[in-house]
Amino acid sequence: MSPQRTGDPRPIPPLDHAAIGNGRVLALVSPRGSIDWLCLPRFDSPSVFARLLDEQKGGAFRLLVDGEEPAGELAYVPNTNVARTVFVADGGTFEVLDFAPRIPEGFGCHAPLEIVRLLRPLSGEPRIAIDFDPRPDWARRPVQFVEEDRGVRVLGGATPLQLVTNLPIAWLLGKRQFPLTGPTWFVLRHGARDERPNLAAIEHDLERTVRGWRLWSKTCALPHFAPQLVLRSALCLVLHASLDTGAIIASATTSIPEAMQTERTWDYRYCWLRDSAFVVEALRRLSHVNEGERFVHYLRSIVDSGPLQPVYGIGGERELPEEFLPHLAGFGGNGHVRIGNAACRQEQHDLMGEVVLCLETLLNDPRVVVEHPESWLRLVDGLVERAIAAAESPDTGIWEFRTIFKQYTLSQAMCWVAAHRGELVARRFGLEAKARTWGQAAEALRARVLERGFNRELGYFTQALDGQFPDASNLLLPSIGLLDAKDPRFVSTVRAYERLLVENGAMLRYRNPDDFGETESAFTMCSFWWAEALALMGELDRAIEVFERTAARANPVGLFSEDVEPRTGALLGNFPQAYTHVGLIHAATTIGELLDARDGRVRAWV
Repeated sequence: MSPQRTGDPRPIPPLDHAAIGNGRVLALVSPRGSIDWLCLPRFDSPSVFARLLDEQKGGAFRLLVDGEEPAGELAYVPNTNVARTVFVADGGTFEVLDFAPRIPEGFGCHAPLEIVRLLRPLSGEPRIAIDFDPRPDWARRPVQFVEEDRGVRVLGGATPLQLVTNLPIAWLLGKRQFPLTGPTWFVLRHGARDERPNLAAIEHDLERTVRGWRLWSKTCALPHFAPQLVLRSALCLVLHASLDTGAIIASATTSIPEAMQTERTWDYRYCWLRDSAFVVEALRRLSHVNEGERFVHYLRSIVDSGPLQPVYGIGGERELPEEFLPHLAGFGGNGHVRIGNAACRQEQHDLMGEVVLCLETLLNDPRVVVEHPESWLRLVDGLVERAIAAAESPDTGIWEFRTIFKQYTLSQAMCWVAAHRGELVARRFGLEAKARTWGQAAEALRARVLERGFNRELGYFTQALDGQFPDASNLLLPSIGLLDAKDPRFVSTVRAYERLLVENGAMLRYRNPDDFGETESAFTMCSFWWAEALALMGELDRAIEVFERTAARANPVGLFSEDVEPRTGALLGNFPQAYTHVGLIHAATTIGELLDARDGRVRAWV
């Protein structure tokens, strides 16, 4: 039975899916053998399958046993983004391998716009049927199947889809039950291709995709603490990075609500500069810098297109107009299905600091060869100057309040980060006059945050300057270097937040009303920030306790959404959420480093 909120008439559907992808395709596969989510030809394109947002109309690619969806055992093939589900059916058992080919090729990889399903009997001759039910363009257009040799073409979206299979087409379109006597495969492609796959080619692609992911996994520098969780999070993050443009999306989905029976539904299939900077740093700490270099290339292209904004389309699109889709029932019947994101027009003054932090860290990484430093300097210069100017005016903050403008403490702190790290970059390249100017600005900004961001009467850093509300984003202040985690002001802040923001062991972002009323769900990233803050304060045992309690909220294959319902632990918010996996990686890495130092694991073989 799915967990249910008190007073809610409907259960919250489980987000128990595995994510499969290759940097160009990203789909969600359930333990019931259904592909419930896929957008093509880009992560932010209209949907092909959107069953997550409407059980009846959204569309899916299902397996059926005796007319029902079977319950299977879903897991990842170890150290890959290939999903394997094992089913017991009438007459025997079988496995389904779902993957998007990502095949090593020279110094890169070949990643076609396709997903593959390979069904193989394990024992006996299980009887199954296939329900292939695409609903292109958010199920807004009629669908037509055109039979072809060994497949069907799907018409109805902006561009055609092609399903190629070794199953007789009459059996496929008729949802006819058949005995699985040997491997049966399906290749769903965006657009038509001339080449026709066969079983040997598909199994070869599977083998090379598994090998490619495992080669990538082997190059991860994992912490001693929670290494398996970190690796799964790292593999998940790579799925969010576009091979085509370098953009990094926040999440695969749209409109999975923060809380049921609310309009807190957002489209996260876009590139937030803040989230991307955090992803780049998380992967860099694990020894992967390619994604960061691609993101810098993307950043250069969007900076040249006009004033910087918080979020862009995968291709650098600046306009992301919001639109509701009332014909879709919404996640669990919640309604409020929304595409597009009005945050593209917001003022969020923290983003300059996060991007400068990302750039400065990459510049100092000896693995990154900076062949054109002048382009990096132009980026940094523009970001620092904008941050210094922006610090004097209110913004909508990291939580993207739509109508509540203030000088938010974290935004002010991130403006300090931009000036401070900009000073370091300027000194590195011999720009002493600029370094002095930025350094003076940084000193003034830091003094402002420490003086006006900390409420002495309440004993904690507040959401905004001269404010009164607690805000979990201030747990980042030691991580960005504004003050030491053992500073009494920060220690008292953590103690206050534990009292004011924690519900059932999970930390909320804030409790003050926002544009939509009072918030109810716990933002999982905040709990990982909490764990990392405790570790930096020297309270490692408590940090581990908070980390393990938070990590236990992952779904059965180790993936996180944005939020949890504190009372039931049900996953809510868009899924999988890159930001949450970033929080896990940073917290685990910091805890691991401090544990190693405490326990003397500083030598080889220890």
